[in-house]
Amino acid sequence: MSTTPLERVRADIEAETPDDIDISRVTFEGPELIIYSSTPEKFAARSGLIGELAGTVRKRITVRPAEGAQASPAEAKPKIVEMIPEDAGITNLQFYPETGEVLIEAEKPGLVIGRHASTLRDIQQEVGWTPEVLRTPPMESSTVDNVRKFLLENRDERREFLERTGEQIHREPMHETDYVRITTLGCCREVGRASFILNTPESRILVDCGDKPGAEGEVPYLQLEEANPIANLDAVVLTHAHLDHSALLPLLFKYGYDGPVYTTQATRDLMGLLQLDYLDVASKEGRTPPYESEMVREELKHTIPLDYGDVTDIAPDVKLTFHNAGHILGSAVCHFHVGDGFHNVVFSGDIHYEDTRLFNGAVNDFPRAETLVMESTYGKRNDHQTDQEESEEKLLDLIQETHDEGGQVVIPAFAVGRSQELMLVLEEAMREGEIPTMPIYLDGMIREATAIHTAYPEFLRDGLRDRILHEDENPFLADQFQQVDGGREMREDIAGDDPCVILSTSGMVTGGPIMGWLELLGGDPENTMIFVGYQAQGTLGRSIQSGRREIPFSDRGSRTKQLTLRFDVESVSGFSGHADRGGLMGFVETMHPRPEKILCVHGDEDATDQFSSALYQEFNVRTHAPKNTETFRLD
Repeated sequence: MSTTPLERVRADIEAETPDDIDISRVTFEGPELIIYSSTPEKFAARSGLIGELAGTVRKRITVRPAEGAQASPAEAKPKIVEMIPEDAGITNLQFYPETGEVLIEAEKPGLVIGRHASTLRDIQQEVGWTPEVLRTPPMESSTVDNVRKFLLENRDERREFLERTGEQIHREPMHETDYVRITTLGCCREVGRASFILNTPESRILVDCGDKPGAEGEVPYLQLEEANPIANLDAVVLTHAHLDHSALLPLLFKYGYDGPVYTTQATRDLMGLLQLDYLDVASKEGRTPPYESEMVREELKHTIPLDYGDVTDIAPDVKLTFHNAGHILGSAVCHFHVGDGFHNVVFSGDIHYEDTRLFNGAVNDFPRAETLVMESTYGKRNDHQTDQEESEEKLLDLIQETHDEGGQVVIPAFAVGRSQELMLVLEEAMREGEIPTMPIYLDGMIREATAIHTAYPEFLRDGLRDRILHEDENPFLADQFQQVDGGREMREDIAGDDPCVILSTSGMVTGGPIMGWLELLGGDPENTMIFVGYQAQGTLGRSIQSGRREIPFSDRGSRTKQLTLRFDVESVSGFSGHADRGGLMGFVETMHPRPEKILCVHGDEDATDQFSSALYQEFNVRTHAPKNTETFRLD
């Protein structure tokens, strides 16, 4: 009589488990294996047992108490509080009898976890509840609070979804894995609308689903046969939260998708923030949003966050591992292991190869990697950015000059990534007296995005993480940072006041509060606008950066008029979240192992062509600069 994969796994676990330990139920929740036991304290007492079982069945394992096997919440709460050091700063303690879990939210979760998870084991051994630990953000974040609250409120529904997903992942394969295909749905010979299908005879996975900045209506080619039916996709994988990778992902749920979205925890929160703002901006500009906010909530409900380095089953024949991409908070290089060693594909996402103030540089060391899908944003021959030290010096010189002339500096900045990098530079320069201390105004979502950064310091560069976690010197809480929350009236007051620096979304001048600053500051030659990030073709930012000074502008009455810009316009290149040409080449040169085939994507036509040619000539690997809607078979 044939047995199911779950039955076989349970049999393996029972064979390896001592007789005095009860196993009441075994189930999959997404990629994880959950063991329910009436003797969870005995699992906790044998600290190495769960690791041994995980090695046997090659799954991540969580042990939860069977119903009735744990102390009552009233009895358990004081014992848990007593076991956790007071310095941990517990801010929330909630019990979930349906799963036998206790949520512990604390300012210092490391103290809750204990050395080698010793405190967590002690808690489970003493009271029977399985602890789940979350960090209390040092800066209040409505996004983090709302996402956590929403997921907790929908905990039962999520558990049903996870069990359903677990059955799909661990189903019996129907086909032999004898090929892998990649179909390009967007971002080929262009920047934006990143989207790919990776499929095998057994499974189909969508990687990213973004929009194209400055090109309304140009969306990924989701109508292609390879992408359909969308409802039957095995998984969606999101490399990072920027809208050119994430904006249209909720659309999938409108089209009937009901499966998992794999991303990092930080990306999950950031994508919700950016997508809801995307809908808000579309509505304010009189455009019809492509989906309702309810679809963003559906997407959040279906996310399965993964940590860097965790090897995770996402389909019967595909394992996924995330690695740091160095681009923005939570951004990931995605490694797909297909079949039983049949083929390995790496999607770079967007990368920054060198360390920055915010992040460690991108990881490029993998067990195996036959094919690389590589971003090429700055892939042209002359796409060389100044190094970080020179870039910072130029930025500070421009701010000093503008300050001395009595002017104000406005910097169009992406809410996620570049803004926080600039905040660190400006805070240090003012603290050390390199430039005068002056207000730094944060307009748009920048402060909220910064709060999310402080909620996930484990994604930040080592020294910065330590400052936030251990030294109580959080640079993002400096007094000079002030939120612009008074609308147009506050902006008018700021524009008529003393010298200052204004960081404002949107980074490519495609809408949002930066438009108001153009109107308020653009006519004064004493002021300065500084571009610090990539300006895509077709965006107003690219036009201004290229020298255009007469721009169309819609005033509050919705009438379009011409606005003449008289302020100084400068560009400082070293703050991009993308690697430059040298960094891209360096990523491939030092990549271990060197891939056999490279697809150059996410760059305009010149960038992808020139980068593809350079890689072929330098490393003698097969390279392609694909067009959208092409399919590549990998054997």
